[in-house]
Amino acid sequence: MGHIIAVAGKGGVGKTTLCGLLIQYLCEHGKKPVLAVDADANSNLNEVLGVEMGITLGELREEIERAGVDSRYQIPTGITKQAWLERRLADALTEEDDFDFMVMGRTQGQGCYCFVNGLVQTQIQKLQSHYPYVVVDNEAGLEHVSRGLLPSMETAILVSDCSRRGVQAAGRIAALMKELDLKPRRAGVIINRAPEGKLDEGTREEIEKQGLSLLGVIPQDEMVYRYDCDGKPLVELPKDAPVKGALYEILERMGL
Repeated sequence: MGHIIAVAGKGGVGKTTLCGLLIQYLCEHGKKPVLAVDADANSNLNEVLGVEMGITLGELREEIERAGVDSRYQIPTGITKQAWLERRLADALTEEDDFDFMVMGRTQGQGCYCFVNGLVQTQIQKLQSHYPYVVVDNEAGLEHVSRGLLPSMETAILVSDCSRRGVQAAGRIAALMKELDLKPRRAGVIINRAPEGKLDEGTREEIEKQGLSLLGVIPQDEMVYRYDCDGKPLVELPKDAPVKGALYEILERMGL
């Protein structure tokens, strides 16, 4: 079975950036193909990776939900909704040279995410054996953890910035994983966007207070900001970019 790596943390701490660079690291180190899963309703991992999104699982949910009601969504005659869904799920997987990409996406209006969450879990379980690594970029909240979306994850990477609130959010996610009896082989927090790559003592104290294992510290990188402003995929950052160098060293120490 593929090794599942879940990346989670408070919104705005740069977890999607690190998730994209993690996928790039695995591909560059011959651990491909990777299944990349954007399990955030506010999907933007594709922008970090520089790939186009295909149909999302949320859009598939709309097709099934509105079939027979909305003329834009039609199921061929003689095919059940379940059979049509199975056929369409293949279209939700975007194939690249080194990785395949699947996006949860969002539903329209006020539709419940239960069905889409279920699709993500089912598809990961179905596809897991075809990939040495599965990397899942989770949403900012605790939704996927609380629903037990990733019961077989082997590595949990929690991402925070230098703020106490970010570290506290990581601590809550770690506590919930324990409560749900999730037992990844490796779990810890990466502190992102640290000025000059140095960890403030107050942040270090909060990490210890939350009982978190510190995986490493990544410096604030002006190139990330510039690439984002210019609309460039962050995987195109040069090898000597501070964020990339620091993350790669952390991943090597983790044995990934």
